[in-house]
This record gives sequence, C-alpha cells and structure tokens, in this order.
Amino acid sequence: MALNVDLSVILPRVLIVSRRAVRKNKFVDFVGEYHLDLIVTYGAAPVIVPRVNGVYMLLDSFEPIHGVLLCEGEDIDPSLYEAETSGLSADEIEEIRRLHASDTAIDKEKDSIELRLAKLCLERNIPYLGICRGSQVLNVACGGTLYQDIGKELSRKLPENQRVVHVDYDNYDGHRHVVKVVENTPLQYWFKDSLEEGKMDILVNSYHHQGVKRLAQRFVPMAFAPDGLIEGFYDPDAYNPEEGKFIMGLQFHPERMRPPDSEEFDYPGCTSAYQEFVKSVIAYQKKLNGSALKLNKEMEKKRRIIVQSFSVAGSGSGVQESEVAEFLEWNTAVSNSIQQENRLKQMGANYIHIEKLKLNQGRERLARKVMGKMSVEQLSQLVSLYHMMAQICSQVLCNTHKIIKKRERESATWESNP
Repeated sequence: MALNVDLSVILPRVLIVSRRAVRKNKFVDFVGEYHLDLIVTYGAAPVIVPRVNGVYMLLDSFEPIHGVLLCEGEDIDPSLYEAETSGLSADEIEEIRRLHASDTAIDKEKDSIELRLAKLCLERNIPYLGICRGSQVLNVACGGTLYQDIGKELSRKLPENQRVVHVDYDNYDGHRHVVKVVENTPLQYWFKDSLEEGKMDILVNSYHHQGVKRLAQRFVPMAFAPDGLIEGFYDPDAYNPEEGKFIMGLQFHPERMRPPDSEEFDYPGCTSAYQEFVKSVIAYQKKLNGSALKLNKEMEKKRRIIVQSFSVAGSGSGVQESEVAEFLEWNTAVSNSIQQENRLKQMGANYIHIEKLKLNQGRERLARKVMGKMSVEQLSQLVSLYHMMAQICSQVLCNTHKIIKKRERESATWESNP
C-alpha cells in the first residue's frame, strides 16, 4: 500500500554529528544549540547523528539526507593529512597537547563518520556547511592538509605584528580577530553592508589551534587572517543555493558573533551562511523529491503486477484474504528482520538481541499453510511471481552497482587530483 504522504510539507533533513564529552563520569553526546536554532529558524529539521561506535557503517539509515552541517570537535587524526611534513618534534607535540588538552584527544570514530559524510556530499552534491572543525574535515576529505598547530608552524615564523590569536580559552565567545574578506565571494556579498568604504575587514570569533595549510584544489578562499591563514573557502562550481548547490567551509564562528545575553549579531551577515545553506537544502530536497516521484510511479506499476500475480495465485484455493495479507506482511517482516539483524551485528549487539529478531515460528507455519492449500497451477504461478521479483531485484542491483562504481571512480579522481 502506497503511503499517502505529501513530500512537499516534510521539512528537509540536515545531519549534524554530535561531539562526545564526559558528564557525571559518563560519556554524553551534544551539539551546540546555536547551530540547531539557526537550522530550525530557516526551515530545516536538524537530525543529530550520535558519535558512537559503528555508526559510520549505518549512515544509510539516516536517509534521506538533504544537507550536512559539521561543526566543533577535537583535532582530526593527523595521519589523515600527511602530518609527518609538519616538522614538529616529539617535545613540541607534547607541549601542544598540554596547551590544548581539550582539543587534542583524537576521536577516530567521529573522524570516520564525518569524513564519510563529507565524501558522500561531494559524490552526490548534497549541500554541506562546515564550521570550524567542519571546514577542516571538508578540506581533508578533498586532499588538503592542516597545520597541526598554528602557533608552532605558522605564528613563530612571522613578525609580532602579523601574528594572530586564534583561540582565547578565557574569553571563548568574546574573542575577536580581524579577517580580510576576498572580493566577489559569497562572504563579501553577505557582509557588504558592514564593510567600511575601501576596506574588506570584519572582526570574527574563532576557537581553534589548527587550520588549513594547503587548500584542496577545488576550493577558492573567501577570507584570510593577517597571518595568512585561510578563514573561509568554498567551491564556486558547487555554489548556487537556489539550485540546491552549497559546498563551503568557515574556520570562524558566525553563530557566536553576538554580545553576551543578546540575540543581536555583530553584523547582519552573520546568519547568512546558515540562511543560504538551508535555502540550498530546501532546493535539494525538491530536486530529490521530483526524482523520487518519477521512480515511485515506475515502482507502483511493478507493484501492481506483483499484487495481481499474487491474487491470481490465491484465488479459488480456499485461502482467506487475511491469510494472504498476513503472509505478505510476514515476508516484509523477514526482510526487515534480516536488515536489522545485520545492523545489530555491525554494532556489536549481543546474542540475546539478535535472537529476538529470528523468524516468528507461528508465521512460518502460516506461510506453509497458505502454500499447502494452493494447487499445482497456483504454486507454479507463485513461482513465476517470485521469478519476476528476482528479475526486478537483479535490475535494481545492477543499476546500484553501476552507480557505486561511478562514485568510486569519481572519488578516486578527486583523491588523485586534490
């Protein structure tokens, strides 16, 4: 039975990966509420992806994905971006860990989840907004590299007047530093009313000790700090919010650029990144729904053929309609149980949980009862039905395989040409 749902009234889904912290001696997952509030304000539904073991293998369960927003978190595993070229000594790395203890604890599970989501967005042109760590994830996903520590690798090589304080642990929200906006970029358009005549400077909030070292080739810078660090970038070939295109990273925090206990932002353009991102998410959802409706019409034709074939097989056999319906429900339950069992196995579920998903013995007897009342001719028709279903499945699997291979080739191309 087709679901009677108006896709146009369902809010688009924006995936946001949580960050892990310890509270009352236990791990808790959280996402900054500023991000959630802005996503909801502009018309999308934030869906929090928990950073727990195994979730990176289950991202298909979060479909449909209309947008991805990645934000704060610990340092990305240095092995993912050729960190051996940093030239930092073991003593220097240990000092960095002491100075930035809250950020240097590598979370490989979060890395796996977020890099997979970033690459999924790049493969399928799903709108992506990266804030702070999220911008670094985007750059690394496309073959770019990071400074393991700005102070050790960049600041100490510069004269005092060019050095920038990118993090102030005693004044998280109140800290500001200057960035120069690049002309003819979305950032200039968003902040144009706040730029002084002849100048391209704005004050931004930031909280990071790492940053983009080598920008991936596909991206264009949108802002620089006085020390030369890239504070924002985007893909100009994947930026058109009205058409559902948005791939962007901001190293600074526009959502935090507001006075204490105030809803007013430092600049009117502070919320533009979120507004334009959600605009692209809504447009992407519409495109996706249009494609889904076409596919649904084709699948509905095939479904009717299957239902008709099953009705013929059951007619005149003494099988009650309710028994046929329950038999169909049993088949669906089997499929869902197998999928759920596999997911639980991937998550490391114990034996008891898996056993609860085994086939219901009563329904299996019912299935045998239904078939036992059918004539040889009706059973032959049933075999033909399942043969046709197998052909449909083969066609779908073949098309899926082609799509996967295409994505793998594209991904390999991106990685070889960062």
